Amino acid sequence: MRCPFCAHDDSQVKDSRPTEDSTSIRRRRQCSSCGARFTTFERVQLREVTVVKSGGNGEKARRQPFDRAKLEQSIALACRKRDVPQERIDQLASGIQRQVETAGEAEIPSQRIGEMVMDGLRQIDSVAYIRFASVYRDFSEARDFEEFASTVKDAANERG
Repeated sequence: MRCPFCAHDDSQVKDSRPTEDSTSIRRRRQCSSCGARFTTFERVQLREVTVVKSGGNGEKARRQPFDRAKLEQSIALACRKRDVPQERIDQLASGIQRQVETAGEAEIPSQRIGEMVMDGLRQIDSVAYIRFASVYRDFSEARDFEEFASTVKDAANERG
């Protein structure tokens, strides 16, 4: 593993342990050149999945590899300044990644991933859910927020 401090190619694993949700291994490493310590995470990747982003306005659809870091970043951005623990964000990202990789498809539309994120955020935090939806569904006016927030409020009232 390359050292992030000096870019040396050799490091030693000093400690390994599973993460709290047991979906990855946390490894503490030490660079054999500069002695710096850093942490890496190792996750199982079942298969390579390509995300198909639909092209708007007559654009050709773009394809790119599924990137868990981008998924986590978008979930974390929706949850910013909310009382959502990082473990919950990690659990949601892991669950979506598992669904994507076990679906048996080599390609998955970005819209399906967006729907999975919205389903997960709906259960975690209504404000984060509305934030994500505003970007995902491209709200352009305050009225769009009002209409969507009222459906969220109505659904919450129905549940209890």
